[in-house]
Order: sequence, then structure tokens, then C-alpha cells
Amino acid sequence: MFSKIATLGAAAALLILASFGAPSPASAALSPDHPWQAKIDPHLLAAPPSVPIEFLLVLAEQADLGPAALLPTKLQKTTYVYETLRELAERTQGSLVQALTASGSRFRPFWVANMIWVQADTALLQRLAQRADVTRIIPNPQVRFQEPSRSPWLPRAKTATTIEWNLIKIAAPELWQKGIRGQGVVVGGQDTGYQWNHPALIRQYRGWDGATADHDYNWHDAIHSGNGICGHDAPAPCDDSRHGTHTMGTMVGDDGVGNQIGMAPAARWIGCRNMNEGLGSPASYAECYQWFIAPTDLGDNHPDPAMAPDVINNSWGCTPTEGCTDPEILRLVVQNVRAAGILTVHSAGNEGPQCSTVQEPAGIYEESFSIGATDADDEIADFSSRGPVTVDGSQRLKPNVTAPGVNIRSSVPGGGYEGGWSGTSMAAPHVAGLVALLLSAQPALKGQVDTLETLIESTSTSLTTAQNCGGVAGHAIPNNTYGWGRVDALAAYLGLAPASIPTLSAWAQILLAMLLFVTAGGYWWRRSGRGQNFTEQP
Repeated sequence: MFSKIATLGAAAALLILASFGAPSPASAALSPDHPWQAKIDPHLLAAPPSVPIEFLLVLAEQADLGPAALLPTKLQKTTYVYETLRELAERTQGSLVQALTASGSRFRPFWVANMIWVQADTALLQRLAQRADVTRIIPNPQVRFQEPSRSPWLPRAKTATTIEWNLIKIAAPELWQKGIRGQGVVVGGQDTGYQWNHPALIRQYRGWDGATADHDYNWHDAIHSGNGICGHDAPAPCDDSRHGTHTMGTMVGDDGVGNQIGMAPAARWIGCRNMNEGLGSPASYAECYQWFIAPTDLGDNHPDPAMAPDVINNSWGCTPTEGCTDPEILRLVVQNVRAAGILTVHSAGNEGPQCSTVQEPAGIYEESFSIGATDADDEIADFSSRGPVTVDGSQRLKPNVTAPGVNIRSSVPGGGYEGGWSGTSMAAPHVAGLVALLLSAQPALKGQVDTLETLIESTSTSLTTAQNCGGVAGHAIPNNTYGWGRVDALAAYLGLAPASIPTLSAWAQILLAMLLFVTAGGYWWRRSGRGQNFTEQP
């Protein structure tokens, strides 16, 4: 399902402060071309004075990550992006951090984008806006996520060979039969949390070696205050809303005794909790994105880009009506994650069936691979959001593709399973799992986000509709209802075939060339009539 963004006030404010950095005497002067009021979201200007509010300070100087695209491997991309972003934040945020510390405000610097989350009153907000190194101040509102719809589901007898209908629909078992089950791939998820020791998930958790658990670099809690069953800063994966555990099951779940619920059952998973009892924020989402680029130990120390996942599932969103008034709020963050060679899968939203209902960050962005929901008959779900994206004026076609998202059975906290879940949050994990299968078949594609997305789009089953949206006919491919169509794992794998031939060693290539030369020479020797036993066929 598609969860709406919930804001962590403190985290968001810290994010904004970090992005602005400390000004020099010259940079602190108010620019006459940019009045400070224009930098502040109108909703923040309307806040009562002397009442603490949360916001994100976005700094004017942001990193140029273009060179990352030229690097050949995912690790090189991720390392370059991490080091570049970290250096910029350390160089530009110092004086701003000093000012915030002196003010006694709560704040949290970020480097995933040059910004800081801050909690302060409007007087400090106005002083910060008058700095030339601050370009934008954005609210960090609290938003409750949208619960998935749940219809009656009749359990059936399960055997070790029983596979859920939705996996069969998109041909995942055909890849399993070829030995492609996601091995060698790491998937990440940011959601309400996860039950790491669920029977369908424990063997796939990267922090489990079969005997002991190590949550360093495998789990991060972006919730720093809360009183739910997970508390805050949870030292081990925990799910207080069931949603995350369900989505992870669709990505990798398999208990080995009859509950084959996941697309890539041999992939490993890591997770970040971005919502507290259904409440998250732009700051908590950004914090999870940051952690995925360079996972840390439980003390949030020693970040390591080598531990980053290959793909991230994001089954959440943020509506303007719920306080996310700036559609650009997470664009730079998502762009930077993509530059790091990590594919980000996003739910398209559950606001259909009208056109232009894909309207929530981060699913609206070009850099997000956004997923709509279909049923068992390949019909678009009534709730599945449609494009084009108009909230940012782009008229961007969305969703990118669709996947099963109606009446989905998967894992839930407590060690059990539950069916009848419907939403684009149920559809997106299928595509994250598909990415894992493709990377398992062709590891050289790790970090090649454009190639992977194009492959999935071009091999999807084309689906059309009578609904025309944004001047794009429903019978066109792609369209704003199904995107490029419903994903097909086998077709995508077959699209890999030419590139999946193992690369020969240098000596093997030389020997092959010599063999071809000798073979060709012998052929032409015989063809010329000088070779013995040559007979030309009619």
C-alpha cells in the first residue's frame, strides 16, 4: 500500500539547518535580490510566534554529482557520492551549526542533501532566512500514512510447492527454475519497520548468519522520539504498524515450508524505520535515504558505502493536503541516491481513478521508478493513481510500470501471514524484487539504474485503457494509467540474454580468436579448391 509521509519535526528541522551551512560575514548579509520572506514556505510564516516549529534548512550550495555517472561500478558510484556529499556538508555547515548550538535549538545536520533539520521559534527562523547561504526553508509536518485496504481473504492449504498468485502472474517462478533467486543482491526497505526474525524473513536478513544476529550496518531507526511498541532508536528491527513486514515479504519472503510469498527469496535485505506508528516526516525519510548510501553501525558511526543496497523499496508518500506543501521537498535527496547507483522503487499512490493523481513526493519525480497496481486480471486497480504529474508543472508521465497490488498475501508481525491487502504499496515491492532477480542474473548491471529501468519498461506486458490522461491516449504505450505495462520477470530476463553470456578471460579470448582464425583459414583453403576432400554443395 501507499503510506503517506509523516513528519518528524525534529529531524526535519535538523535537515534544513545542515543544508544551509554557516555563513561568512559577507554571505550572512541579506541579498537584496532574494527577500528572506520568499525563502520561507508560507505555512511556516503563518506559525504563531514563540511556538517551536520544525523545518528543514536547505543550503544554497549543493553538490555536482555528474561525474558519478562516468564511473563503471556501483561501489565506485556510491563511494564517490558519499565522499562528495560528506565533504560539502562538512565544509559549508560549520558556522550554521555553531549558530544553532549557541541558540540552544534542536537540530540534526544531513549530507544526503546539504540541509539541516531544526526545531526553533519563528524569531530564529527569520534570522536564518536572512542568511545568503540559505536558499529555502521547508516545513517538516506530521502526516499519517494511509492504511492499505484489506478485503476478505480465504486461506488455502499450503504446501512446499505453493506459490502466491501474484508471483506466478509476473513469472518469477520461471526465473527460480533457472537458479535465479536473487542471490548476491541486497534489497533495502524504508517503512514502518520489519520483524527481522519472521520465519519468512530471517534467513534473508543480512544481519543473521544462521546462529546470531548482528544489526550493525543492517538496521537503522530514524525515529528519535516515540512511545509505541518500538520506542525510539530501536537497536533491532521492529515494526509497529505491520506495513513494512508485509512489503518485505513480497520482496524476499519464503519460510521454506509452504509460504512462498517473495519475488527474490535468495536476496538479502536491510531496513530502516521511517515512521512511528504510521507517522513519519520528510526528515525521517531523508535520514533513511542517507543511511542507505552509507550504512552505519547502531551508533550511527563508521558509514560504509560498500554496505549499500542495490535497490530500495519506498511504499510511502506525502500529500499537499497533509502538509507537504512543497513538491520539491525530497527531489534532491532522491537524485543523489540515484547518482549513487541505487535504484529507488516508489509506490505511485492510492488516489485514483482520476487523472493527475500521482501527486505525492517522492513518487512524482523523474528519478523515482513509480509503480501502479493491477489485479489478477491485469486490470488497473480503481485506487491506483494516474499521471501525468501536474503538481510540479512537469506533465511527467507516471506511473512507470504496474505490478500486482490487489488482494496480496504476505508476512505480518507475529510470525504469521495475511492476505487481502491492496494498494500501490503492495505493488512496488514486486518491482524491487524483480530488480534483485535481474541483478542476480547479471551482476554487471549493479549501479546501472537507467539500463535496469529501461529493461523493465521495455519488456513489460503492454496494457491499454479507454482512459485518456494529459493528452496521452489510453491506447498509447506508455500511457498514464499503466505506464509501460505490467512487469514480466521472464521477459525482462530474456532481455538480458545477450549480456548474460559469461565474460571470457584474456587467455580464453586469445585462444578463441586463434580457433576462429584457424577454422576460417581452413574453410577458405578448402573453398579455394587447394584443400583436399573439398566438395562444393549445390
